[in-house]
Amino acid sequence: MGTTKIDRARVATTALRLLNEVGLDGLTLRAIAKELDVKAPALYWHFKDKQALLDEMATVMYRQMLAEDLPRVSAPEREGAERGGPEREDRERDRPEAPGDWQQGILAYNRALRAMLLRHRDGARVYSGTRLTGIDHADSLEEHLRMMVGCGFELAQAVRATTTAYAFTLGFVTEEQGVQPMPDERRAGYDVEERARRLADYPLAAAAGREMFTDFDRRFEEGLRLVVAGIEAVYRPRGVSGATPER
Repeated sequence: MGTTKIDRARVATTALRLLNEVGLDGLTLRAIAKELDVKAPALYWHFKDKQALLDEMATVMYRQMLAEDLPRVSAPEREGAERGGPEREDRERDRPEAPGDWQQGILAYNRALRAMLLRHRDGARVYSGTRLTGIDHADSLEEHLRMMVGCGFELAQAVRATTTAYAFTLGFVTEEQGVQPMPDERRAGYDVEERARRLADYPLAAAAGREMFTDFDRRFEEGLRLVVAGIEAVYRPRGVSGATPER
């Protein structure tokens, strides 16, 4: 082993890179130490146990989401927006910055969350149940809750709405990655046609397989919109038109 200097950020980013190769079950402190060319006990100077490391990994993932996934209008997108057309409508739909547009804020955040989770093998399992280190999340959370309250939600309602959508996304991606660990991989045992043959005596259950185990993008969008529509139907925030966002 060498005398490589490490810090929390380097350990976490190395662990995330290794995660895509070995998955969460194969991600041991020993394997990470080998990748860093240090002895395993060196990691305990920075993390008391694997859960502490997972917390830091989730924090790095969150920062990546803010920087890379949360919809923003970049310079090229602005140029396209000036030209108009369907592409502009799609980008405008995804922008979370519009004041008072709580539906689009929830849609945009959860689309970004899913994109970030899918970039990492077992990303949803890693992220689930973790505690973000630092206060990186406070600024965006404060802004989001302020917008929700400004739209007529009580604070408790805003929190429940936000965390319900978050739980849907995390659960959806957990199941999605159980079928497709990475976007270009599919686990054995999820052949829809073979499943339909085995369940031939149960025609509805057999036909349901195509809905359950394929077309994850469409299913996620429809499911997320169901959540948003449910939030609106139950809470009916003051001062909101009540119109569900168009596709």
